[in-house]
Amino acid sequence: MSKKALLIIPPERFNEDELFQPKEELENAAIEVTIASTVTGEITGDYEGKATAKVIFSEVSPSNYDVISVIGGSGTNDHLWGNQELQGFLKQAYNEKVLVTGICAGAVTVAKTGLLSGREATCYPVDVQKNELKAIDVKYVEKHVVAHDDIITGDGPDGAKEFGKALVNALR
Repeated sequence: MSKKALLIIPPERFNEDELFQPKEELENAAIEVTIASTVTGEITGDYEGKATAKVIFSEVSPSNYDVISVIGGSGTNDHLWGNQELQGFLKQAYNEKVLVTGICAGAVTVAKTGLLSGREATCYPVDVQKNELKAIDVKYVEKHVVAHDDIITGDGPDGAKEFGKALVNALR
């Protein structure tokens, strides 16, 4: 049975590298990728790139997937950081033994669930994101990827390909 990934992007202004590079790594490993958001349809990224959200994340079951990843971009801070429905969705996924991951601002979104409290994580190396981690007892580490057995975080565009490879390796 093939593995499945759910990549969650904000309804506007996702980061293209953080979506497309991990998506390519997953697809090259024959992992079926579904893009989700808080809306369906075409979504424009930070640099005018386009992606199509096929599903609204809250309308699917996390247990249908092997990995769920929250993608960064300037829209993630605005639309996903404080999204209580998404927090519940990620906690449910975690409790159902689904690999929970996030890159850049998406890593902060994952950290806001409390699942990384007292642990190490990475995010984009800007104070606004690092301070969010510190405020919820997550130790910021300056690396492209921090991989725990149950949660993986990535730093941003520069580490997007490595993040994608970490997801693939975790699913093997």
